[in-house]
Amino acid sequence: MSRPGLRIYSNYQRIPKILGGMGIVIFSTSQGIMTDREARLEKIGGEILCYIW
Repeated sequence: MSRPGLRIYSNYQRIPKILGGMGIVIFSTSQGIMTDREARLEKIGGEILCYIW
């Protein structure tokens, strides 16, 4: 998860799965804010904003 002093980025192939797919990861991408599932479908990575489980 990104913090003001440490940005964490992930490409779509390395997007973490939370609780085996039951949780979600919120990303900031070049196409806007999206969930991990949407980012995988669009094949786009970005900055990890938060995890929800």
